[in-house]
Amino acid sequence: MEGILTDCVHKSLRHFMYSNAIFLCERLCAEFPTEANLQLLAGCYLQNNQAYSAYHILKGTQMAQSRYLFAISCFQMDLLREAEVALCPANEPSAEVPNGAAGHYLLGLIYRYTDRRKSAINHFKQALSMDPLMWAAYDELCILGAAEEATAFFGEAAALCIQKQYLNDSTSTSLHVSAEDRSIVSARHCVSEDVSPRQLKHVQGNNNLKDIPGNHHGPSILGGAASQSINSGPSNLSFYNTPSPIATQMSGVAPPPLCRNMQPNGPNLSTLNADSSPKSTVNSTIQAPRRKFVDEGKLRKISGRLFSDSGPRRSTRLANDASANLNASTTVVSGNGNNNSSKYLGGSKLSSMAFRSMTVRKGQSWANENIDEGIRNDILDDSRLNTSTTSSAAIEAKSCEQEGATVPVGGLVLSASKVIAGASEILSLLRILGDGYRLACLYRCQDALETYMKLPHKHYNTGWVLSQVGKAHFELVDYLEADQAFSHARQITPYSLEGMDIYSTVLYHLKEDMKLSYLAQELVSTDRLAPQSCAMGNCYSLQKDHETALKNFQRAVQLNPRFAYAHTLCGHEYVALEDFENGIKCYQSALRVDARHYNAWYGLGMVYLRQEKFDFSEHHFRMAFRINPRSSVIMSYLGAALHALKVNRSEEALLIMERAILADKKNPVPMYHKANILMSLENFDDALEVLEELKEYAPRESSVYALMGRIYKRRNMHERAMLHYGMALDLKPSTTDAAAIKAAIEKLHVPDEIEDNL
Repeated sequence: MEGILTDCVHKSLRHFMYSNAIFLCERLCAEFPTEANLQLLAGCYLQNNQAYSAYHILKGTQMAQSRYLFAISCFQMDLLREAEVALCPANEPSAEVPNGAAGHYLLGLIYRYTDRRKSAINHFKQALSMDPLMWAAYDELCILGAAEEATAFFGEAAALCIQKQYLNDSTSTSLHVSAEDRSIVSARHCVSEDVSPRQLKHVQGNNNLKDIPGNHHGPSILGGAASQSINSGPSNLSFYNTPSPIATQMSGVAPPPLCRNMQPNGPNLSTLNADSSPKSTVNSTIQAPRRKFVDEGKLRKISGRLFSDSGPRRSTRLANDASANLNASTTVVSGNGNNNSSKYLGGSKLSSMAFRSMTVRKGQSWANENIDEGIRNDILDDSRLNTSTTSSAAIEAKSCEQEGATVPVGGLVLSASKVIAGASEILSLLRILGDGYRLACLYRCQDALETYMKLPHKHYNTGWVLSQVGKAHFELVDYLEADQAFSHARQITPYSLEGMDIYSTVLYHLKEDMKLSYLAQELVSTDRLAPQSCAMGNCYSLQKDHETALKNFQRAVQLNPRFAYAHTLCGHEYVALEDFENGIKCYQSALRVDARHYNAWYGLGMVYLRQEKFDFSEHHFRMAFRINPRSSVIMSYLGAALHALKVNRSEEALLIMERAILADKKNPVPMYHKANILMSLENFDDALEVLEELKEYAPRESSVYALMGRIYKRRNMHERAMLHYGMALDLKPSTTDAAAIKAAIEKLHVPDEIEDNL
């Protein structure tokens, strides 16, 4: 009953029938209230977005996988302290983090959101070292600004790690694959995949199996290894027991594959879970009787059956053991630990065929004590071959094994060479993507764009990459190119919301009312509960309806409190409404989510600049500048804050303005501030020269003509000053700027000394 219910629950989960899975799993837990079954029920609730249910089910549980699932539910409920305690119990400071790389990644997120940057970086790096394909951990390192070059994480060490995972795990996987593979597995084969053939001689004497933990890797929420064993049929469950039908599926560190005595006629379905308790499983050993001799005829029968059929899946270790049995020139281990050369059985071609095609037919029952005896006992006493023949044949067997080993990967059976080549291809792709993303997070956007161009065409033209390209152009203030990249991404993946919040801001700066409105409606129709639907707020902000825009951005914050950009957009709207106090709070909330969100530092600097708190303004602009040292806009306002300080730092401000102009020659803001600084230093000719150049970039900017009018007034050239004031008014500036220009016209003939005292 337990096995059937468990299988039905997994079948429902595979078919996304979560309510059915929950109902059946409740029946399972009522009948068999084990912690492993509770894990399965909690996993059903988590997949159904009911973290609160999983939280109450798993509270107080002790198993590693239970603690991991409990931490997941706590994290989703924003109970970060409880999640941390579940992963790192206070009474067990040296305990391993459950679920391997996934556990370290989750712990890194907890440390990040509780403002413990160093610890977060450490755990993200540990997650990558355990699983080099965990891109999410590298993503977080890039966001934190702590990612090294992609080669450090996706280099040769990562390739070796992946190869070890798949090639070593193929042994334990093959134990769950098919009946024909199981029929040739003997007691000596049921050891850790980390044990080399040379180390096997230490497992000697008696045939009792010791619990040697294998190199198992943490599955996802509901695990992967056990579902594979469950799907392979009931015979696997009866043959290789684990403490519970769900323990292998749910535990972050799966139990080692334990073997029981082989049944000559296969397992009996009626005894599917008859002996599945942890005690009986651990104590189950193979007590194969020993015999001193197997005649040559019996051995030929055995070898004939070994060569009869070909099977699709063979693990590296099984192939190695089989080669030791079939190729008589290979050195093997006798029962008492002495090395002897067995009888030579065939040539190199025959041996090569054996490694590639060795298996037995389904349903055959010869895998009994005779095969165990015939392979492992006194046939080893024949030592008619010399040492040189033995060593050369061993090398030949090893090469054949490496060529012929097959590994089940993702439902396919691949050769070991293809696994190695595939790992190399994946890592080379991740190196390019990783370098591009790292450079983008460091705001080296031009370098990032050049790196993305190295991608193959089919990978470059994907939604994620094009969105990253659009973000890079956005940071470079190249809004037209950003618009093209995001539009292309929308055409390829109209269902993806990646980067759409940035795209709406691009359209806001381009003042594309129609396109922005259309995008906002599309995002809402795609997923109205996604925080990226805050694009609607940019529509209202472009129409100067800041109160309605603020409501949209606040809704995005409610949908995802860890969406830093939504907090910043709320701050911008509060500042537009001149509610500086709430604006400061929103910017600070954004920084609590992401301390490297330079937009929030910039927003705080602008607020303090408008409040004439120049010391605070300079500090916050400098913090934004440290994060994004290539932003022309940040540099220009940092220079303006330095120029406005009581302790005048105009020379330093002038140098920063020069850097800002070089960073983006199309940006008019630093040129305007440079002219203003030069005017304050009474360098009028240079200031007018800068403004004349600026008119070419911003011919309809009223503030440029107003500043030229002020300079001409300072030089007592009143007619030219009046001309430029009039041109500024003709360009229809804002109400505040228009009032300032009219006041300057009224005081045109008032000396500057008297005007300063008014």
